[in-house]
Amino acid sequence: MRMRKTMLVLGISLFLSSCQSMESGSWFSTGAEAFEVYTLSDYQVQPQNDHACREIDSRATIAPGNSDYARRLQKIALMLGHNINGQPVDYNVYMSKEINAFAMENGCIRVYSGLMDLMNDNEMEAIIGHEIGHVALGHVKESRQIASGTNTMRAVASSVGGLAGSVSQSPLGDMGERLINSQFSQRQELEADEYSYDLLRKRGLNPTGLVTSFEKLAKLEVGQRNSMFDNHPVSAERAARIKDRMAADSIK
Repeated sequence: MRMRKTMLVLGISLFLSSCQSMESGSWFSTGAEAFEVYTLSDYQVQPQNDHACREIDSRATIAPGNSDYARRLQKIALMLGHNINGQPVDYNVYMSKEINAFAMENGCIRVYSGLMDLMNDNEMEAIIGHEIGHVALGHVKESRQIASGTNTMRAVASSVGGLAGSVSQSPLGDMGERLINSQFSQRQELEADEYSYDLLRKRGLNPTGLVTSFEKLAKLEVGQRNSMFDNHPVSAERAARIKDRMAADSIK
């Protein structure tokens, strides 16, 4: 992470140095924003996350609280808990056939009805546990920093003008959508799998749902591209890893 941070700041500095047409005030302002991407505290960035979540929610159809989807999710949430490292969690269902789920730093967890249609409750517990893991392990924070850094680079381009400037405008809601659709590394995905496994066991839940959910996804991976599949380790291999761990822990 330190190397990534250094490279991004260096890249911004080189970009700035080539922009001779920029006014000095804009030069220093954008450079300061680039630095703030990595120096903002979690408390300071919380309002941005809250706003991004509201923006994304406003573009989706949320299942009513009295719907079968919402009731089922609340039942699952009760089993997993309502906080991530002390951060309160807010669960909601998006009415969409897409097979997806995501979690944000501020505890905003969203699952798609298409995913709920495919998975049973134990499998949903495993998948949501995986998304919680991305937050708890700091993966989402790293993705947010990268997304914020991208916004800063676009702001620099806007100051220069021309074609680069014409495509540089991006509201916070768009940043949030890029964030939830961003891809974690394979290492992060496997770490989140392990986190979900540990969380399920801690909550007295069977980790078998991790295996069977991966097996279901494996059947869908063939010839398909989906936001849950891109850049992820092969689902069949992930199922095998969990099976091995269950065998080592004498879990059937």
